[in-house]
Amino acid sequence: MAKVDRFRVVVYLCAAANSDIAGPREECLAYAGSFGWQIVDVVEDRVGLLPPEGREGLARAVELVEEQKAGAVLTPWRSMISTIAQEYDEVARSVEKAGGFLHVMGADRARPHTPC
Repeated sequence: MAKVDRFRVVVYLCAAANSDIAGPREECLAYAGSFGWQIVDVVEDRVGLLPPEGREGLARAVELVEEQKAGAVLTPWRSMISTIAQEYDEVARSVEKAGGFLHVMGADRARPHTPC
């Protein structure tokens, strides 16, 4: 019988340098665990409002997908990628071109504002 590996994800978080993102990090870890996903890395950008192409952590997360170390980039909120639809779509396409997908844990519902 063939062995089936667990699905692997990289968690991506982005926030301002002085904000507390321990809660969103723990939510992502629990969310991934509920699906049986293996977390290969947790990547954080603490750069505030830089556009996605200017973030080293996001580039690293996509690189892990390119290297087939992860099948998806998991983030808690769409706004951690970008609040601008075009930028968000570009990141989603780059992850897909790398061979994976971008998975947003939940809608940007009522939550403390953590600008990125």
